[in-house]
Amino acid sequence: MSSMSSRRHATILLCFGIYLLAGCNGKPSDPKSEAPPAAVVQTDTDVNLVHVDHPDQFTLVAATNYATTSTIQVTGTVNPDISRTVPVISIASGRVVEVHARIGDYVKKGQLLMDVQSTDVSGAFGQYLKAVSDERLAKVQLDRARLLNDKGAIPNSQVEVAQNAEEDAKAALVASEEQLRVLGVDKDHPAATVKVRAPVSGYIIAQNVTTDGAAGVTYAGSSNAFTIADLSHVWIVCDVYENNLSTVHLGEKAEIRLTAYPDRVLTGVVSDIGAVLDPQLRTAKVRIQVENPNTLMRVGMFATVTIHGKTAQTHAQVPATAVLHLHDRDWVYVPADGGKFRRVSVRGGVTLPGNMQEILSGIDVGQLVVSNALALQNTADQ
Repeated sequence: MSSMSSRRHATILLCFGIYLLAGCNGKPSDPKSEAPPAAVVQTDTDVNLVHVDHPDQFTLVAATNYATTSTIQVTGTVNPDISRTVPVISIASGRVVEVHARIGDYVKKGQLLMDVQSTDVSGAFGQYLKAVSDERLAKVQLDRARLLNDKGAIPNSQVEVAQNAEEDAKAALVASEEQLRVLGVDKDHPAATVKVRAPVSGYIIAQNVTTDGAAGVTYAGSSNAFTIADLSHVWIVCDVYENNLSTVHLGEKAEIRLTAYPDRVLTGVVSDIGAVLDPQLRTAKVRIQVENPNTLMRVGMFATVTIHGKTAQTHAQVPATAVLHLHDRDWVYVPADGGKFRRVSVRGGVTLPGNMQEILSGIDVGQLVVSNALALQNTADQ
């Protein structure tokens, strides 16, 4: 009985296990429900890729070769040419009583600038009157000595003494006249003041005496009352960094563009390269000699200078209409696959003759670009 009971229990357990297994696998599994969800791929749109209908309506041109030289661009200021700058000098010292010109005026050579009341004038005129009197007396004595010598009353030696005295008196008279002339005094019309006149024609660029303060100003014969400069030629003094000095040479041409007149381009020549560098900025002063027609450039104006070196370089050039100025950058359109056009960023250079534009980087010589970039852009925006 025990063995039969054991078999019965084993049979029950086996049936129960089969039932459990059948219950777990009773419903077939769905592979789709167990798989992860499919990924959704979104295509990123290229904003620089343009598709238009009938792309053949836009003419393509090839970028051509443009030979040029190395250039650097620096800033500078307009300065007077020192060789054309003259200080106003008067030997007489005294009190300034009147000023007839002011800074910025254009004066001609010989024009009256100021009056100086000077004791030097009275002293020099007194010496002149004494020299005139001495010369007159010496001449009378010489005439008397010659008369007496003709009659045998005196020897020839006394005539020679009188002759020497008369020559000395003449020399003293000439010296006193020259002193009056240097002081600016007319010996025939003496006055209590010295007339200080312009030694050359030009613009007054510096003035250290004024009409309001003239009555209390003592002019000690220095050269700083006025400074006159001929501004038909000026200097553009630029700061060139140390690492660019090797590209700058004497005699090289430079293009000057003034901040006040951005549309005007003037041409100058490098006339000096400073021998001493600024220890803080590490720059050297480079001087550009340039003509100043109609006094267009005024002292102190800011200028942008492009200095052309002697090293040959090759850049690409395209029609100016092929360059699109957008968002403070320069772009061109190049053909792409499937009748599309791609917008490419470039770095533009100077404007060239023939309505051409220099391209420093971005495209190569021979590469095709759309000749009218603005027309393509307008068509794409519609």
